This record gives sequence, C-alpha cells and structure tokens, in this order.
Amino acid sequence: MPQIISGAFHYARVHPDQWRPRLELCRAMGLDTIETYVPWNLHEPQPGDFRFDGFADIEAFLEQVATAGLQAIVRPGPYICAEWDNGGLPAWLTGTPDIHIRTADSTYLEAVDRWFDELIPRIAARQVTRGGNVTMLQIENEYGSYGSDLAYLTHLRDGLRARGIDVPLFTSDGPGDHMLTGGTIDGAAATVNFGSKPTEAFDTLRRHRPRDPLFCMEFWNGWFDHWGEKHHVRAASDVAATLDEMLSMGASVNFYMVHGGTSFGVTAGANHDGSYLPTVTSYDYDAPIDEAGRPTEKYWAYREVIGRHREIPAPPEPAEPAVLPQTTVALDSAVSLRAAWDTIATGGHRSPHPPTYEELGISHGLVRYRAHLRGPRQAYPLTLPGVADRAHVYAGGELLGIVNRDDDAAFELEVPAEGLDLEVLVESMGRVNYGVHTGERKGLVEGVLHGGQYVHGWDVSALELPDLPAVDWSVGGAGGPVRTGPALLRGTFDCVSPADGFLALDGWGKGYVWINGFCLGRYWDKGPQRTLYVPAPVVRDGANEVVVLELDRLEQSTVTFEASADLGRADA
Repeated sequence: MPQIISGAFHYARVHPDQWRPRLELCRAMGLDTIETYVPWNLHEPQPGDFRFDGFADIEAFLEQVATAGLQAIVRPGPYICAEWDNGGLPAWLTGTPDIHIRTADSTYLEAVDRWFDELIPRIAARQVTRGGNVTMLQIENEYGSYGSDLAYLTHLRDGLRARGIDVPLFTSDGPGDHMLTGGTIDGAAATVNFGSKPTEAFDTLRRHRPRDPLFCMEFWNGWFDHWGEKHHVRAASDVAATLDEMLSMGASVNFYMVHGGTSFGVTAGANHDGSYLPTVTSYDYDAPIDEAGRPTEKYWAYREVIGRHREIPAPPEPAEPAVLPQTTVALDSAVSLRAAWDTIATGGHRSPHPPTYEELGISHGLVRYRAHLRGPRQAYPLTLPGVADRAHVYAGGELLGIVNRDDDAAFELEVPAEGLDLEVLVESMGRVNYGVHTGERKGLVEGVLHGGQYVHGWDVSALELPDLPAVDWSVGGAGGPVRTGPALLRGTFDCVSPADGFLALDGWGKGYVWINGFCLGRYWDKGPQRTLYVPAPVVRDGANEVVVLELDRLEQSTVTFEASADLGRADA
C-alpha cells in the first residue's frame, strides 16, 4: 500500500457551503485523502426516515472531496464514537427494550442491515474501482475498546462485501493487546489510534499483524473539551516531531482532526468515567484548520514536515477572513418558557411512571413532568435518582432548585393537607458516545422519590430540540415582565455583508442559541467555551433574528458578536 497522508473531516460538523474551501486547504497542506465518519442518527432520526440532504448529503461531500483532488476513507460505523451524540447510534434504536447494541443481537442487526441497505450502495458507487475516490472502508469503530463479538464483526464485514464494497476493509483500535484481539478480524487490515510514541504503538501492531501496513488511523494531534474543564491544546512542535517520526518509518497517517468544525444543535456527545462529562459545542480540536476554517500554526508546521517527504501543492493564498463586526444585539422580546409551554410543547402523555425520552419517541430537548403529591405529609427528602441530565424542580409553582446528573441533591419538602403540585423540567445533554454507557436513556430514568416512596401519576409533555420553538412573540411578557428563566428571548440585527461570527454570551447561564432558525448549539457558563461559532451561510444580507433559550437566569438582555473565538483558558 502506498503511503497515505489523510485528515479527518466530518461533513456533518461543517456547513455544506463551506466544505469546498476547507477541503482545498486540506489539499494544500499536503494531504492526499480525507477520512470521514457517517453518523447514523443524523441520517435516520426516526425509523425508516432516511435523510441524505443538507448536512447529511454524504454523496455531495464525497464529490467535493474528489473535486478538491483528494481520495476518501469512509467509516460508516454503525457506531462511530466521534464525540457525537450516542456514538452516532439513533436514540430510537438504543431505547429499544432488551436490545444489545454492538453485538450480533438480532434486533440490533436487523436495524443495522436496513440502514446499511440505504447507505452502503451510495458509497459503493463511489469506490475507486468504479471510477470514484473511496479507497477504504472501516468495519465498526474501535470495537476492541468495547467488545469481542467476532460474529458481529463477521456480519458487518460480510455485509459490506455483499453490498458491493470491494476496496480494502480495515479496523482501527488502540495499541493494546486486548483492543487488537477484540477489535480485529480476518479480511480487514488492522490500524491503530494514538497521539504519541509511534514506535511502541506500531511494535504492538506488528506483533499482532506482522504483514499489515503501518497506519495510524487516528493521529490525535489535538483533543476535545468537556464542560467545566480547561480548553485542551497541544504544542505544534511536539506534534510535528511525532508526525515526522511516523512518516520517516513509511507509515500512513490520518490526522484526527485536520478540521474539527462544530457540533451544531444537540449533536455533541459525552463521556462517563465514573461521572458524566458532556462535551462542548465547539469541535475545534486544536486542529490545523480551526473551527472557522482558518489555517493555524499547526497547519504550517505540518505542511513543512509533509514537504520533507513528498512534493506538495502551492501554499494557500494568505487572506484575512471576513468576520461579522463587533456588535451588541439587544434581545427586546421575552417570553416565559413555563407560560408558553402549553402552546409550544407536544404530548399530553399520562403515565404512572415518568417515561424516558426514548419512551416518548424523542431524542433531545426539554421534557416537563407534572404530578400531584397528596397531603398531608411531613417534610421528607424529595430526590431524583438517575436524572439524565439536568432538572429544574418546582413545588407549588416555586423553584426548589436545579439538580445536575451525579448530584446527591435532596429537597426537604412538606406537603399540606390539600396536596402540592410537583413539576420537573428535564434537559437532556449529550448521550455518552464511548464505553459501556453508550446507549443510555434520558429523562427521570429512575423516577422521583419522596421519603423513599415513588411518586406516581405523571402528566408529561415535551419540547423537542434543536427545532426552534414556535413562540408567539406578540404576547411578549403577558402577565408581567419576564424576570427569571427558563425564558425565550429574541432580538434582531442588520448585516450588510454576511460573514462568519463568534457570538459571546457573557452573563448568561445555560441554554441554546438560534440564528435565523439555525441552532448554533449549547452554551453554559461553566466554560471553557465562551463563544459560539456562527457560520456565514446562516447569516442573511439584511435583517437577522437571534433567539436565546435561557434555562437558568435572566441577568442579561444582550448578546455580542466578537472578532475572534474564545474557547477558554488553555490546558496544554
């Protein structure tokens, strides 16, 4: 196999209108190949509802990769990790009772086969063997970090071949014995994922697969961030030295990431290492091409190293990218979410137990659970064990407090003789995308307890996100000014020349932002991320609308466009 120098570029994390210029930057850096994941839950949000347009138009993306003079490596999953919600698996699938994901479980494989019947022929038609640019396909993803079901891997391998894939297949795993024994299969080359110490990693690979070519399928030249952590960066000189070492061995390399982009809407995932760690909206990844598509110091360092090993194209023309001018936008319309709830939410479910999001048939958003506590009751602790992921708890219309996942919060609650209305507003964050917690459920998963007794008899309704809530702004703050969250706020700004922007939310708490109906993603004052990236194609020439859903507090009524991104204090 000739030496490949590739980069990971997730089409679903970049606005389609911005694919082409960023792919051209990849080519100018010296890459010959682009690698991409296929997030199943983007393409099949509900059973049988297959989508291949807009951000999900993988065929158009592969065509643009080819136009940029690049080959393509496709990693179709069905599981992808990728810091993507649920590792790309649809919530409707993982919420199926008694299913065993990522195994040869018949219920799971039936869904995988239906999905692959739709997806794989589209990729097969674009293989190099048919005049296209797809050179390799991956079987599953880092399976050795999860399981060891050879029958499952065999089913996937044989299914790819049966659907017309005739280019080389491969697996990718960490460079550990258990990972390579659990994740590899005959008929597919083994590759390894790491960020440093390539000699040690490749020695392990050679011990297991002495005849396979050396390929680092995920060269971790940066890293992702969780809410509440510092921003991760890695020195360009350090990564460039490791890159040079690998290329000097004759090894193939795939930068993870060459361009990270953004987990728009509610697509960001989470990790769980004993506690729940949701991932931020930005997927900048400290990559050589930043979130806004601009070359960084790493870009030039990598380009110089690659140029030592092969002839590379001319450098990109230096240009100062346009950004929206620094502007403060007043959000002068406000509606209480609780007051507007019945007009914008769906449902009206009645259940003895609080149903999960999956039982309600939704993936993400807000779910309101209401029940009546009969009295009299002396003060007992009110608890929400297993809440996923965050809840505002009200009793008698008054906020008792906010419960975060992993909290041991308890509210001492006395119930008068006439009883008391209980309301719990739950927000889902990213589903865990790696490890044994993949496929988790959202909502009041383990119920609500008062004095150790389950609360039964729930009225439930939902506001599914990332769709923009259909608010009647004309009612404004009906019933008085809106002084506290949760609330929806709206403002407008004029734009003469649409460009990328960086929206700062200083003084806000936690929530979501839409520009002209496009959900930029989540914000949270826990940081590290302080600005949300606004892609130029969602900005209009003329009047533009900003909507903020603030869940916690109303201490601000403006948002500000800034000249550059602020992803937080760096932790090298």
